[in-house]
Amino acid sequence: MSASVKSLLSTLCTPGPHRVMRGNLGIAGQPGVVFTPEKGLNLPAVVFGHGWLAGVGNYRKLLEHLASWGFVAAGPDTERGPIPSHLNLATDLVTTLDICTGVRLGNGAVSVHPDKLALAGHGMGAGAAVIAAAQRPVAAVAALYPAPTAPSAESLAPDIESPALILAGDDIDSVGSNAIPLAAAWGGPMILRAVDKATHNGIVEGRRALAALGAAKYETKTDRTTRGLLVGYLTYQLLGDKTYKPFADPEAALPHTRVVDPEAVDEEEPEKPSKLQLLQAVQMLRK
Repeated sequence: MSASVKSLLSTLCTPGPHRVMRGNLGIAGQPGVVFTPEKGLNLPAVVFGHGWLAGVGNYRKLLEHLASWGFVAAGPDTERGPIPSHLNLATDLVTTLDICTGVRLGNGAVSVHPDKLALAGHGMGAGAAVIAAAQRPVAAVAALYPAPTAPSAESLAPDIESPALILAGDDIDSVGSNAIPLAAAWGGPMILRAVDKATHNGIVEGRRALAALGAAKYETKTDRTTRGLLVGYLTYQLLGDKTYKPFADPEAALPHTRVVDPEAVDEEEPEKPSKLQLLQAVQMLRK
């Protein structure tokens, strides 16, 4: 691992040079928020899907971080209940993409390039991002600690040609993660990275109320590393900046991560599901 890659990831984990502005997507008819740099034309955009029993507000730091590095970062704030529709969330992600590309943001000083778009999400939101990518081609997809959805993201993945970054935690083999089958099924270029000492709910801010159901607490190091990996990957894929090529290279060693070959993972006896995972399974069956 080169010192330059270590230094680059360390830099990307800290806020970027742009002043961040916040907006309300509700003005355009879609509940949600958008964060942008103070100004800039033809910027790249990332539309983000939240996880189960969360909202876009639980990812404020991540979205602000993307905006500080020059991205327009937006997310719908829908399907927040215990029995959400993953299809509806995917539709809202596509609608949010259309809003970002169709109107000038801020005071007219910010616009998005129609060919520099990415879909991203966490947990069920990662699955919804995949469902959306099957409907609307984008330049890149980022599935952060993905969880099973209905329809299953892995059933749609073979037909998606967009490059993908799939992140997982140390609990990559748990029933609450479908990172391995999603990576194995992906049709385009794909990287599956496991983040050291991370759990699949570690990037969710302020979600401590679900601890009794087995949900992990917010993990500062996990969130910090995830932000850096995401910015590096999207900067290369959306802007073509070769400085960040290691973030899209499955052969590159990046700090605090390991590359996982989904075809080489040994099958082990599945762990006993937690209360939270059982509740997630129930909400999927009730669709």
